[in-house]
Amino acid sequence: MSKKHEPYALFKSICALVLIVLCIWAAQWQFQRGVDRHSRNNAIESNSLKQIVPLASVVNQPENHEWQPVTTTGVFDEKQQILLRNRYFEGVYGFEVLTLFTSSDQKTFWVDRGWVKAGRDAKTAPEVSPVPDSTVSITGRLRLEKSLPQGSFFALPSNGKSGLIAQANAQSHLSTENFYLDLISGDDAQLTPKVPAELPELSDGPHLAYSLQWIIFAGLVIYGRYLIRRDVLTEKEL
Repeated sequence: MSKKHEPYALFKSICALVLIVLCIWAAQWQFQRGVDRHSRNNAIESNSLKQIVPLASVVNQPENHEWQPVTTTGVFDEKQQILLRNRYFEGVYGFEVLTLFTSSDQKTFWVDRGWVKAGRDAKTAPEVSPVPDSTVSITGRLRLEKSLPQGSFFALPSNGKSGLIAQANAQSHLSTENFYLDLISGDDAQLTPKVPAELPELSDGPHLAYSLQWIIFAGLVIYGRYLIRRDVLTEKEL
Protein backbone atom coordinates (compact mmCIF):
# COMPACT_ATOMS: atom_id res chain seq x y z
CA MET A 1 0.00 0.00 0.00
CA SER A 2 1.57 3.31 -1.14
CA LYS A 3 2.03 6.08 1.35
CA LYS A 4 -0.05 9.17 0.61
CA HIS A 5 1.84 12.44 0.06
CA GLU A 6 0.59 16.00 -0.05
CA PRO A 7 1.99 17.97 -3.03
CA TYR A 8 4.25 20.87 -2.00
CA ALA A 9 3.63 20.02 1.64
CA LEU A 10 6.95 21.47 2.80
CA PHE A 11 6.38 24.72 0.90
CA LYS A 12 2.87 25.10 2.33
CA SER A 13 4.11 24.42 5.83
CA ILE A 14 6.91 27.00 5.50
CA CYS A 15 4.42 29.61 4.26
CA ALA A 16 2.13 28.83 7.19
CA LEU A 17 5.05 29.06 9.62
CA VAL A 18 6.09 32.45 8.22
CA LEU A 19 2.53 33.74 8.60
CA ILE A 20 2.35 32.45 12.17
CA VAL A 21 5.65 34.15 13.08
CA LEU A 22 4.43 37.42 11.54
CA CYS A 23 1.16 37.20 13.46
CA ILE A 24 2.96 36.56 16.74
CA TRP A 25 5.34 39.48 16.05
CA ALA A 26 2.39 41.79 15.28
CA ALA A 27 0.61 40.62 18.44
CA GLN A 28 3.69 41.36 20.55
CA TRP A 29 4.11 44.77 18.87
CA GLN A 30 0.51 45.76 19.56
CA PHE A 31 0.71 44.46 23.12
CA GLN A 32 3.84 46.52 23.81
CA ARG A 33 2.19 49.60 22.32
CA GLY A 34 -0.72 49.07 24.69
CA VAL A 35 1.61 48.68 27.67
CA ASP A 36 3.55 51.83 26.72
CA ARG A 37 0.37 53.84 26.23
CA HIS A 38 -1.04 52.67 29.55
CA SER A 39 2.21 53.63 31.29
CA ARG A 40 2.17 57.06 29.60
CA ASN A 41 -1.46 57.65 30.61
CA ASN A 42 -0.63 56.79 34.22
CA ALA A 43 2.30 59.21 34.16
CA ILE A 44 0.15 62.01 32.69
CA GLU A 45 -2.62 61.45 35.24
CA SER A 46 -0.20 61.18 38.16
CA ASN A 47 2.03 64.13 37.24
CA SER A 48 -0.83 66.46 36.29
CA LEU A 49 -2.34 66.02 39.76
CA LYS A 50 0.88 66.80 41.62
CA GLN A 51 1.25 70.02 43.54
CA ILE A 52 2.60 73.11 41.80
CA VAL A 53 6.37 73.47 42.20
CA PRO A 54 8.90 76.09 41.05
CA LEU A 55 10.12 75.39 37.54
CA ALA A 56 13.71 75.75 38.70
CA SER A 57 13.29 72.70 40.94
CA VAL A 58 12.52 70.30 38.06
CA VAL A 59 14.35 71.66 35.00
CA ASN A 60 17.35 69.39 35.54
CA GLN A 61 15.19 66.31 34.85
CA PRO A 62 12.14 67.54 32.90
CA GLU A 63 11.51 64.06 31.48
CA ASN A 64 10.58 62.89 34.98
CA HIS A 65 8.16 65.76 35.55
CA GLU A 66 6.35 66.16 32.23
CA TRP A 67 2.74 67.33 32.76
CA GLN A 68 3.44 68.53 36.31
CA PRO A 69 2.19 72.07 37.10
CA VAL A 70 5.05 74.49 37.64
CA THR A 71 5.38 78.19 38.29
CA THR A 72 8.01 80.64 37.14
CA THR A 73 8.68 84.36 36.75
CA GLY A 74 10.02 86.16 33.71
CA VAL A 75 9.14 88.14 30.59
CA PHE A 76 7.44 87.29 27.30
CA ASP A 77 8.94 88.27 23.95
CA GLU A 78 5.93 89.32 21.87
CA LYS A 79 8.15 89.65 18.80
CA GLN A 80 8.69 85.89 18.86
CA GLN A 81 5.33 84.20 18.41
CA ILE A 82 4.50 81.11 16.38
CA LEU A 83 1.07 79.87 15.31
CA LEU A 84 0.73 76.09 15.11
CA ARG A 85 -1.66 75.19 12.32
CA ASN A 86 -4.52 72.70 12.13
CA ARG A 87 -5.80 73.14 15.68
CA TYR A 88 -9.53 72.78 16.30
CA PHE A 89 -11.80 73.75 19.16
CA GLU A 90 -15.43 72.64 19.10
CA GLY A 91 -15.12 72.05 15.37
CA VAL A 92 -13.72 75.54 14.63
CA TYR A 93 -10.36 75.89 12.86
CA GLY A 94 -7.62 77.87 14.56
CA PHE A 95 -4.09 77.92 15.92
CA GLU A 96 -2.10 77.23 19.07
CA VAL A 97 -0.12 80.34 20.05
CA LEU A 98 3.48 79.84 21.14
CA THR A 99 5.24 82.85 22.66
CA LEU A 100 8.88 82.95 23.68
CA PHE A 101 9.51 83.40 27.40
CA THR A 102 12.69 84.09 29.36
CA SER A 103 12.61 83.29 33.05
CA SER A 104 14.34 85.27 35.76
CA ASP A 105 17.10 82.65 35.88
CA GLN A 106 17.71 83.15 32.13
CA LYS A 107 15.99 80.02 30.84
CA THR A 108 14.46 80.67 27.41
CA PHE A 109 11.59 78.45 26.25
CA TRP A 110 8.25 78.51 24.48
CA VAL A 111 4.93 78.93 26.26
CA ASP A 112 1.78 77.53 24.64
CA ARG A 113 -0.79 80.25 25.34
CA GLY A 114 -3.74 78.21 24.10
CA TRP A 115 -6.05 78.19 21.10
CA VAL A 116 -7.23 81.15 19.01
CA LYS A 117 -9.70 81.25 16.14
CA ALA A 118 -8.24 81.68 12.65
CA GLY A 119 -8.60 84.95 10.76
CA ARG A 120 -11.13 85.50 7.99
CA ASP A 121 -8.72 84.13 5.36
CA ALA A 122 -5.34 82.47 5.06
CA LYS A 123 -3.50 85.80 4.92
CA THR A 124 -5.16 87.37 7.94
CA ALA A 125 -3.60 86.97 11.37
CA PRO A 126 -5.95 85.84 14.15
CA GLU A 127 -6.69 88.05 17.13
CA VAL A 128 -4.11 87.15 19.76
CA SER A 129 -4.26 88.73 23.18
CA PRO A 130 -1.17 90.86 23.95
CA VAL A 131 1.31 89.93 26.66
CA PRO A 132 2.58 92.37 29.30
CA ASP A 133 6.00 93.86 28.62
CA SER A 134 6.85 93.65 32.31
CA THR A 135 7.91 90.74 34.50
CA VAL A 136 5.07 88.30 35.18
CA SER A 137 4.50 85.11 37.11
CA ILE A 138 2.92 82.22 35.23
CA THR A 139 1.71 78.72 36.00
CA GLY A 140 1.78 75.99 33.38
CA ARG A 141 2.22 72.28 32.72
CA LEU A 142 5.77 71.22 31.94
CA ARG A 143 6.13 69.62 28.51
CA LEU A 144 9.09 68.11 26.69
CA GLU A 145 10.28 69.99 23.62
CA LYS A 146 10.06 66.83 21.52
CA SER A 147 6.27 67.11 21.88
CA LEU A 148 6.31 70.25 19.75
CA PRO A 149 5.29 69.38 16.18
CA GLN A 150 7.88 69.55 13.44
CA GLY A 151 7.41 71.61 10.32
CA SER A 152 7.17 75.17 9.04
CA PHE A 153 4.61 77.25 10.89
CA PHE A 154 3.19 80.75 10.77
CA ALA A 155 4.70 83.63 12.69
CA LEU A 156 2.93 86.78 13.78
CA PRO A 157 4.64 89.83 12.24
CA SER A 158 6.48 91.93 14.82
CA ASN A 159 5.38 95.21 13.24
CA GLY A 160 1.80 94.67 14.39
CA LYS A 161 0.38 94.60 10.86
CA SER A 162 -1.95 91.86 9.64
CA GLY A 163 -0.60 88.92 7.73
CA LEU A 164 1.21 85.67 8.44
CA ILE A 165 4.84 84.88 7.79
CA ALA A 166 6.17 81.36 7.20
CA GLN A 167 8.87 80.57 9.74
CA ALA A 168 11.16 77.69 10.71
CA ASN A 169 9.88 75.33 13.35
CA ALA A 170 10.12 76.05 17.05
CA GLN A 171 12.90 73.55 17.66
CA SER A 172 15.43 75.03 15.22
CA HIS A 173 14.51 78.70 15.05
CA LEU A 174 16.01 79.71 18.37
CA SER A 175 18.24 78.26 21.03
CA THR A 176 15.71 77.22 23.65
CA GLU A 177 15.52 74.76 26.53
CA ASN A 178 14.47 71.13 26.04
CA PHE A 179 11.03 71.85 27.48
CA TYR A 180 8.10 74.22 27.10
CA LEU A 181 4.99 75.09 29.12
CA ASP A 182 1.27 74.76 28.49
CA LEU A 183 0.05 77.98 30.08
CA ILE A 184 -2.66 77.58 32.71
CA SER A 185 -2.77 81.02 34.29
CA GLY A 186 -0.79 84.14 35.10
CA ASP A 187 -0.76 86.87 37.69
CA ASP A 188 -2.07 89.19 34.96
CA ALA A 189 -5.67 88.27 34.09
CA GLN A 190 -5.12 88.70 30.34
CA LEU A 191 -2.54 85.90 30.40
CA THR A 192 -5.04 83.21 31.39
CA PRO A 193 -5.99 81.46 28.11
CA LYS A 194 -9.64 81.45 27.10
CA VAL A 195 -9.01 78.03 25.55
CA PRO A 196 -5.94 76.49 27.23
CA ALA A 197 -4.06 73.48 25.89
CA GLU A 198 -5.88 70.40 27.12
CA LEU A 199 -4.64 67.17 28.57
CA PRO A 200 -4.75 64.32 26.02
CA GLU A 201 -7.53 61.77 26.19
CA LEU A 202 -6.38 59.14 28.67
CA SER A 203 -7.49 56.07 26.78
CA ASP A 204 -5.48 52.87 26.42
CA GLY A 205 -6.78 52.50 22.89
CA PRO A 206 -7.46 49.27 20.99
CA HIS A 207 -3.92 47.87 21.12
CA LEU A 208 -4.63 44.96 23.47
CA ALA A 209 -7.67 43.98 21.40
CA TYR A 210 -5.54 44.11 18.24
CA SER A 211 -2.94 41.95 19.94
CA LEU A 212 -5.59 39.31 20.68
CA GLN A 213 -6.80 39.50 17.07
CA TRP A 214 -3.32 38.69 15.78
CA ILE A 215 -3.13 35.67 18.09
CA ILE A 216 -6.48 34.51 16.68
CA PHE A 217 -5.14 35.01 13.13
CA ALA A 218 -2.16 32.80 13.99
CA GLY A 219 -4.55 30.14 15.25
CA LEU A 220 -6.57 30.41 12.03
CA VAL A 221 -3.41 29.88 9.97
CA ILE A 222 -2.67 26.69 11.93
CA TYR A 223 -6.23 25.49 11.52
CA GLY A 224 -6.23 26.40 7.82
CA ARG A 225 -3.03 24.46 7.24
CA TYR A 226 -4.58 21.43 8.93
CA LEU A 227 -7.71 21.67 6.77
CA ILE A 228 -5.67 21.93 3.55
CA ARG A 229 -3.66 18.85 4.42
CA ARG A 230 -6.74 16.93 5.53
CA ASP A 231 -8.67 17.78 2.35
CA VAL A 232 -5.77 16.86 0.06
CA LEU A 233 -5.24 13.50 1.72
CA THR A 234 -8.99 12.80 1.75
CA GLU A 235 -9.19 13.44 -2.00
CA LYS A 236 -6.35 10.98 -2.60
CA GLU A 237 -8.28 8.27 -0.78
CA LEU A 238 -11.35 8.71 -3.00
